Amino acid sequence: MKSVSFFDLVQIDEYSASPKYLQLTNAILNAIGSGKITKDYLLPSINELSYQLDISRDTAEKGYKHLKKIGVISSVPGKGYYISNVLFRQKLKVFLLFNKLSAHKKIVFDAFVAALGEDVAIDLYIYNNDFNLFKKLLLNKKSDYTHYVIIPHFLDGGENAHEIINTIPKDKLILLDKKIPGIDGNYSAAYENFEKDIFGALEEARDQLSNYDTLKIIFPSHTYYPVEILNGFKRFCQQYAFNHKVINDISLEPINKGEVFINLMEDDLVVLLERIIALDLKIGKDIGVISYNETPLKRIILNGITTISTDFKYMGTIAANMITQNIKQHVEVPFYYTRRSSL
Repeated sequence: MKSVSFFDLVQIDEYSASPKYLQLTNAILNAIGSGKITKDYLLPSINELSYQLDISRDTAEKGYKHLKKIGVISSVPGKGYYISNVLFRQKLKVFLLFNKLSAHKKIVFDAFVAALGEDVAIDLYIYNNDFNLFKKLLLNKKSDYTHYVIIPHFLDGGENAHEIINTIPKDKLILLDKKIPGIDGNYSAAYENFEKDIFGALEEARDQLSNYDTLKIIFPSHTYYPVEILNGFKRFCQQYAFNHKVINDISLEPINKGEVFINLMEDDLVVLLERIIALDLKIGKDIGVISYNETPLKRIILNGITTISTDFKYMGTIAANMITQNIKQHVEVPFYYTRRSSL
């Protein structure tokens, strides 16, 4: 009977991108906080956890080890694991909603988790730029979270995103990366100023860009990237008299000496570099390459890829600080031009 009631309380959410061992530990802590699991409660064995929750033994064991590390459970040889401390309370439980998984989103996540500390429960969900899934996840998850941290980027159907976001209490809301018109109330935000950012970064790179004839930005016709990026690019080119072109598909675009390519999508960067190499053109001399969004790998690819990028570590850290310090303000995240061998 005990096992049945336990597994009513402790379940794994297959929609969640949070590691399953953290889902396990957070569910147990929630059950303790609600008084449904009490002191000296005998927990299921690792084998039983693995079977009932359909997780690996390593995952089950890692969850118990984490709870033991923070002083919530203990174990006795031959008896198993049991609740030894019910005074522990997790004050913060965060619903973290990302539009996609990527190298730069990992930088945001890692900085966010590090700044919050291990005593905070974080449930990570990914909606893959799908507005319908975004809506479903938010409407089904509005009860027991202290904070909602959301990155709102959509391929289609995001025109009414503000209506869904407005259902969240504003003292619990933090928007990341992009602000959405129509959201009311006093909420927190750490965002990119897309048009201003790319214009300013290209201004910094103007001396290097003047060595080339034409600037081309690879901007897919079906993308979640804001049109403000294009506006900033075009404004820079017009103000400083650069020949320029917007490309929707890099696989079809002619590549000639004297051109600079600015890519947004990581897949496009791979195609672009492969084509340049196949044409036996020298990157940083014959052809310039600037990549949007700084990631560790770009520091070493082909002796370094020049980037224009927001400070993702800062974004994650400031979001955590908004939670722990109860900061209610809108912060424009710094944006940097980092010159490397590709320009």
